[in-house]
Order: sequence, then structure tokens, then C-alpha cells
Amino acid sequence: MNDAPGATAPAARYAVGIDLGTTHTLLAFARLDAAAPAIELFPIAQSVAPGEVAALPMLASMRYHPADGELPAADLALPWGAAAVDAGGTAIVGELARELGARVPGRLVASAKSWLSHAGIDRTAACLPWGAEPGIAQVSPVDASAATLAHLRAAWDHERPEAPLAAQDIVLTLPASFDETARLLSVEAARRAGLRQLRLVEEPQAACYDWIARHGGDLDARLAGVRLLLVVDVGGGTTDLTLIRVETADGEPPRLTRVAVGEHLMLGGDNMDLMLAHVAERRLLADGERLAAGQLAQLIQQCRRAKERLLAVEAPERVRVTLLGSGSRLLGAARSVEFTREEVREWLVEGFFPVCAADDRPAGRRAALVEFGLPYAADAAITRHLAAFLGRHQAAARSALGEAAPADGLALPDAVLLNGGVFHAPLLVERLLAVLAG
Repeated sequence: MNDAPGATAPAARYAVGIDLGTTHTLLAFARLDAAAPAIELFPIAQSVAPGEVAALPMLASMRYHPADGELPAADLALPWGAAAVDAGGTAIVGELARELGARVPGRLVASAKSWLSHAGIDRTAACLPWGAEPGIAQVSPVDASAATLAHLRAAWDHERPEAPLAAQDIVLTLPASFDETARLLSVEAARRAGLRQLRLVEEPQAACYDWIARHGGDLDARLAGVRLLLVVDVGGGTTDLTLIRVETADGEPPRLTRVAVGEHLMLGGDNMDLMLAHVAERRLLADGERLAAGQLAQLIQQCRRAKERLLAVEAPERVRVTLLGSGSRLLGAARSVEFTREEVREWLVEGFFPVCAADDRPAGRRAALVEFGLPYAADAAITRHLAAFLGRHQAAARSALGEAAPADGLALPDAVLLNGGVFHAPLLVERLLAVLAG
């Protein structure tokens, strides 16, 4: 679609894939006119400190609403001009937003993708930051997502003015469990960002395509005997469970058919951050005291950074989490707590990937379960949700496995593909595979 009637759109020169994530957003591309197109990540220019811009592989899916006079306009300038001004006023998008949100309570919009899938609210209403104090601008989940996509567009167009992003062949990935409203609102967010020509691909299927592209040289050997693939996609805000039938034929690319998809589970890295924030809150405050919504949001960002550091391969022994003073009655000065590597790893492994049996099931959903405004899953144990998913879809599993399906007992997939930022932690990968093997 063109903005001007009769206008001729520039010919598409790139195939572009956008992963609009809960925590980070990425853009990959390939030249369509190349003899052998290679997939590349697009470095995204963004503010990383006041007055400092850098091109990073990922764009933090966050926006920060600065107070009047908090930062000089010159410190917010980007290569293509000033900071974004939209329905929420001046906004900082990306890494600097993430950094400022970890220090200043109540001004960070985070996890917009989770809010976009929240059927219990008006997703087009200005409600973020959640629980914002009077006088702080708020935006809708749709506008927050649009701001991230608009930043991508501006960064791309600045680098490639001869091939505007809106004219390219764009694929936008979405969770397989998104309801129809969330899908339509994702398209609306893209439209508000000026991206009107795009196709939607479900994230588990996109993960399969990526794996196939990276292992094309020995694909036949790797898929030999594989009939049923389980995709476990645990991102920042959601867990998607998908069963895919794999059919192979000599000389033909593998045929992938989705045969089962799990229910929408608002369960992922955000829940881990929130759990750590509640532990920190109990250590920081006296019995019975609670943080205000803005302070809790600030603490969650601090805990996210601590989690990422403590789950890394070469992790420090401990990380300090600091809640800066706000001048309020609750906290007049900065307070800090420490998390050790061992305790955080134990909490996250046993809390989210506990050992369970094939017939274990997650705790029942409590009515109107809402934590920090979002309806997170009642049971945080991803392994129990997985056991329930496999048990619920035995007919599809047995049909795909054919004669390879066991005569009795649970029919299990014969291959597993792990996707999502949570699985950057080897400890969590090892535990999930051990549970499946057991």
C-alpha cells in the first residue's frame, strides 16, 4: 500500500525479518539481488548513554519517558534527528531507555509484547507505564510496540535511504499462541510505524526455518529418523509449546506441519525477574511494607540485569541490586541487597524447571490472577506445563510417529528445538533436556 495515490513503490531489494521480542527486538535481512543471498543482522543505532549513540545487534524493546528538563535535547539526538515524539510525548527507545528505567522509578514502558496479548485490558488504551504517577505520560501497548518498530524503520532508512524499509519484503514473527486480537494489533502497530506490507510467521516455525538454514549442509543426516519435533520457545514474556510433524523425501526440502500448539502461557524471563524482585523487596523492606508500582518496576529492571549476569557461563559469585532513593516516605535513600550465583541458579532451576513426572500437571489457574498488572501463569513450572501439553496431544504425537510410537506410555517427540532468550543459560537447557529424557 502506498501513502500517495498512484505512487510507484520502489522495487524491493531485501528480504527482512523482524523479531519483535518482549525484551529485545532484532532485524535480519538478505539481499534479494545477490547470487547467493546471505542472512545478516542489522546493527541498530540507538542511544546507549546521554549524548552517545552506538549500533548494537539488538534493540531493547523498551521506552523511557523522561521528565521535563531531565536530559538536554542534544543528549537525545539520533543520527536521523531528535528523539521520537509520539502519542506519549518525547520517548527514548532502546538501550538508554533500559538503563534509565533501572535507575528511575515509574517512567519505563517494558514488556509491551506481553501487554499486547493481555485480553483483560483495552490494549489500545494508554496504560503504560503501569501504575504511573500523575503527570507521567502513558501510552497503549499498541503505541509502545509501534515506537519500537518506528525506531527500526528510522535506523534502517538512515543507513539505506535508497531502499526504504517500508518498501521491502518484511516478515514479522509472532508467538504461535497469540489470539486473533493480538495478531491484528501487532499488524496495527506495524502500520502505525509506517510498515504496511508484511507477512506474519509464527515464532516456532521461524525457529525451524532458521535451524534448517544453518544446517543445510548435513540436513538429511540430522533429520534422519525424525518424525516429530517439539519446539520449546521460552522468551521474555511467553512460553510457546509446539509439535511439528517432519516429513522428508530424497532431494526435497523437509516438509514441516504444525500439529499441536499450546495455550497462551504468559510465562518466561519476566517471571524470573519478578520473582527476584519480590525476594529483593522482602530483604529491603520491613514486614508488611510494599514498593509502589514505579519502584517495583525499577527493581525488576535491576533484577533482570542481575539474572543475566549470574546465569552467564563466566558468572560472578554475587551481584548487588540497588534501589535508588525516591525521596518518598518508603525509601529516602538508596538501599542494596546481594544475590549469590548459587542461590539465584537454584531458585530459577527449581522454580521454573523442576524435575517432574509425565503425569504431573501445573497448579490450577486462580481466578483473576494478576501480578504487576499482567495475568501470569498460576504455576511457574515450565516442565509441568510441558508434561500437560504432551499428555494433551498424544493423538497428534502418535499419528506423526506412526510405527515408532510406543505401544503404551507417553509418546514423546524424537527431536527437540529450544528457542528464546531463557535458553542462553546452559543450566536451564541441561535441566529441561534431563526432564524430557527422564
